[in-house]
Amino acid sequence: MTVTILCVISGVIAYLLGSMNTSMLVSKFMGKDVRKEGSGNAGATNTLRVFGKGAAAVVVLGDALKGVIAVLIARILVGIFAAVGEIVSPAYTAAFCVVLGHNFPLYFGFKGGKGIMTSAAVIFMLDWRIGLIVLVCAIAVMAITRYVSLGSCIACIIFPVAVILFHSDDALFIVLSLAMAVLALFMHRANIVRLIKGTESKINFKK
Repeated sequence: MTVTILCVISGVIAYLLGSMNTSMLVSKFMGKDVRKEGSGNAGATNTLRVFGKGAAAVVVLGDALKGVIAVLIARILVGIFAAVGEIVSPAYTAAFCVVLGHNFPLYFGFKGGKGIMTSAAVIFMLDWRIGLIVLVCAIAVMAITRYVSLGSCIACIIFPVAVILFHSDDALFIVLSLAMAVLALFMHRANIVRLIKGTESKINFKK
């Protein structure tokens, strides 16, 4: 099986997996559409605002788990079907597509979340050192400012910088990190405008 076919299969599986938006599933179980409540975003932060810590914890776990599974499936496919040495491009394709599926889910009218938790999971799967750096920086900004969106945006910028520092010889990884960063910042475009205007909502971690 060629690398191209492996990338296509890995990407399709990852996108379909990513489309299983955990926040939407939880909100439907609760009898509401999370996209019509709070900030309108189908993600962990808005789930916390609308349904509380328990529901948000389920969303965090689910969003992270699908990122891990997507990359694992790509690696398993490579291990079974690849005729050459270690191939990373299917895993990179899966990493991007699972986030894409979360943001634009097939099963929920292509209106999903911002993909931060799923992105964090795939970053850890690709390089735990970079994942740790990105996570620590994001949490620090969130804890200091109480702006989840600001911490997420800072993490998006740090990710490709860290990839360039740790993997300067891996052009595909650099391209992936830039693509994921651009996608995440695009999904946060409304938050960025509110941050600039000073009207962005702060999160209450004690809720």
